[in-house]
Amino acid sequence: MNTIKEKLALLPDKPGCYLMKNTEGIVIYVGKAKVLKNRVRSYFTGSHDGKTQRLVQEIVDFEYIVTSSPMEALLLECNLIKQYDPRYNVLLKDDKTYPYIKITNELHPRLEITRKVLKDGAKYFGPYPNAGAAQETKKLLDRLYPFRKCKHIPKQVCLYYHMGQCLAPCEYELDMAQYSEMIEQITRFLNGNYTEIRSQLQRQMEQAAENLEFERARDLRDQIHYIDAILEKQKVTFADNVDRDAWGYHTDKGWMSIQVFHIRQGKMIERNVASFPYYGEEHEGFISYVVQFYFEEHVRPKEVLLPSAEGSEGLEEWLGSKLLVPQRGPKKQLVDMANENACIALNEKFALMARDEARTVQAVEKLGEAIGIGYPKRIEAFDNSNIQGIDPVSAMIVFTDGKPDKKEYRKYKVKTVVGPDDYGSMKEVIRRRYTRVLKENLQMPDLIVVDGGKGQISAAIDVLENELGLYIPVCGLAKDDRHRTSQLLVGDPPLPVELKRDSNEFYLLQRIQDEVHRFAITFHRTTRGKTMFKSQLDDIPGIGDKRKKLLLKHFGSVKKMKEASLDEYRGLGIGDKLARTILAHLCGTLNAEEGTVDK
Repeated sequence: MNTIKEKLALLPDKPGCYLMKNTEGIVIYVGKAKVLKNRVRSYFTGSHDGKTQRLVQEIVDFEYIVTSSPMEALLLECNLIKQYDPRYNVLLKDDKTYPYIKITNELHPRLEITRKVLKDGAKYFGPYPNAGAAQETKKLLDRLYPFRKCKHIPKQVCLYYHMGQCLAPCEYELDMAQYSEMIEQITRFLNGNYTEIRSQLQRQMEQAAENLEFERARDLRDQIHYIDAILEKQKVTFADNVDRDAWGYHTDKGWMSIQVFHIRQGKMIERNVASFPYYGEEHEGFISYVVQFYFEEHVRPKEVLLPSAEGSEGLEEWLGSKLLVPQRGPKKQLVDMANENACIALNEKFALMARDEARTVQAVEKLGEAIGIGYPKRIEAFDNSNIQGIDPVSAMIVFTDGKPDKKEYRKYKVKTVVGPDDYGSMKEVIRRRYTRVLKENLQMPDLIVVDGGKGQISAAIDVLENELGLYIPVCGLAKDDRHRTSQLLVGDPPLPVELKRDSNEFYLLQRIQDEVHRFAITFHRTTRGKTMFKSQLDDIPGIGDKRKKLLLKHFGSVKKMKEASLDEYRGLGIGDKLARTILAHLCGTLNAEEGTVDK
């Protein structure tokens, strides 16, 4: 640590990259900074959320490289991430690249699928989300346009010439203008102008049918259906025909989902999706992914639309594309759609993870091993809910073998605690729950989870051990300043248990925390709603359930009841005396003599 302190004092006020190392000298994190001194020092001063704290705990040394500008730092960071593959960085997993369709820059050009975009004078179109989509598109174009199919020109014509899919440059002199026209038509098609080729195929299909060439007509029909399927996928169309990429992302439970929509010639042609755990700040992880995406493999459009400009200094200059953060209009709608799709993709991932029974059981086993208690088959979790101490409630949920057991859920109205006292509420509910468990000989849990940190854990253990004589493992789920699950605490005194953020057991704990919080909040809203409703209407003499429903159905809200005239109440069959009484309770002081209400 002394070495780190000495190095921190020497950090310059310049842009650059820093490399964090563990005890083995392995680079575990690479970052960039506009001011190295400020950014690197921030890791070793102040408090951090759980995930950053785990990173900091592993750091025993760091290096830094000064650059001449933030843009150079951006590029260097990307190179260093590829070189060291650090575990805490957002990475393009498995060095994933996406396929493109390429028209080669040759005397006799070819169509081919490639995953590398080179500066070789060729035309590149894409990226496509998978090789299958690219292959299908290329297959269609190969049938329509007689480009050379052979990688090396043979000595004589091949089968493609006899099928009408090649002009046979191996034997015949060709008109270069014909090539130029085909390239132009393919370019329009791959940039989103499908109408022209569809009309051409429609004419060919009708002609084949007239000539009784039914097999050819069927093949042409299938090709038209493929184009129609592409056209159906168009969600957004821009009249300006500008090539642009629209980015969106969503984070939850320590995971990030990213979506990018590729707009070519004003039409959305493809999208790319990625989901992964992240450790740094979310905007840093997002920008890091964007830079890696464009670094070597992807065509850069004229415009790049981002949901936020945070952390993107120098990106526009390096990309050579216009960087926009739209605030309104169609471009903003496109970015919002990318964000929404990223959210949906991440929720689907979580849902699939939750349904994976084998993974869930394994998560329970590993959670038990981490805590040192064996297999916690039955887990009971508690959460309190109140607003400034009003209508305090608590809720308990049960997970059996890692799955919610909803018939075992229980609700509690806190009775003995006055004001906002989480520790007191926790003690009361634990006391009531496990007194009943002992009295009725109910099944004991293998693990108790409380929503909170050291105070809530100590409160629960105090009641269990000192009052009831029960020795059940208790753990707490502490949250960071953004209200995200950050740390598992166990025992008395509570100590942190190290869990990887992308582990199944960590995700299981997050599910438990989310579920008990949802159950408690729902119960509190119901309770509070009933209390508020009662205080407004139930205390009014002459108002029963029937009239209550009548009033709400007619006026829709208490506010409109306050603003209503006596005539409106008469229309509901409510007399003036009762109407004045209602208005007096809802609005304030009744001037009985004048028959009006002072509001």
